Amino acid sequence: MNINGLVTIVTGGARGIGRGICKIMAENAADVIVADIDKEMAETTASGLRRMGINSVAVQLDVTSRVESNRVVKTVIDDFGRIDILVNNAGVIGSRGWENRKRANQDDWDLILNVNVKGIVNFTEAVIPYMKERRNGKIVNIASIAGRQGTPKNPPYSVSKTGVISLTQGYALELAQYNINVNCICPGLLWTPMFERIINRESGGLDSSIDTPRITFDNYVKEKIPLGREQIPEDIGYLAAFLCSPYSQNITGQSVNVSGGYFMN
Repeated sequence: MNINGLVTIVTGGARGIGRGICKIMAENAADVIVADIDKEMAETTASGLRRMGINSVAVQLDVTSRVESNRVVKTVIDDFGRIDILVNNAGVIGSRGWENRKRANQDDWDLILNVNVKGIVNFTEAVIPYMKERRNGKIVNIASIAGRQGTPKNPPYSVSKTGVISLTQGYALELAQYNINVNCICPGLLWTPMFERIINRESGGLDSSIDTPRITFDNYVKEKIPLGREQIPEDIGYLAAFLCSPYSQNITGQSVNVSGGYFMN
């Protein structure tokens, strides 16, 4: 993908989709900063990248804090000298106990919007001045196909991901004059800890050896995905790497589905 040596920050990079993105960035020889609220898990991911021969460090980050976002960005600038790529991946599905509620409560709304939307604003605003100064940069925001239409099952999550798509367009228009590309990826159905929580919530908790959460997920994939296969975190990573490469120099403000045809637009 020709991103060799580019300094890349992936928020929420410790697990799931974030880890998949970090892996593909590393396979394409980028320097990867794994930023996550879970510092221990971030270090596990970063150490795995270092075993691949990649320059990678872990940093603790709570994207809901503008102060902490500024601190992390300054640390990266001090240590690496620049930031070439930002992947805003950090996200949540609900607050503590979310699986046990049929309807989202105020805590769910507050946390989801603070992390999934304001978190992107906090960290992007911290990075922008440095990208503007160099008149160069790539920003990729991770939304979801849930942002393409509303749902009664988890309204705050869908609203937040719609917000990510809108934010992407706004930043793309603002930053184009500085040669900064801003795009968005909308993942489909991936077997991650987050999706397992979704299935457990909707099923009321599954403990049957016949109908496990994984089997429920596989059946849903067969029913909903035209290509008949699930998406994996690395799929998201491949597109992110492309959108951060020189091959995407004329792509900005776009939101691309990676869903096996589940959602088309």
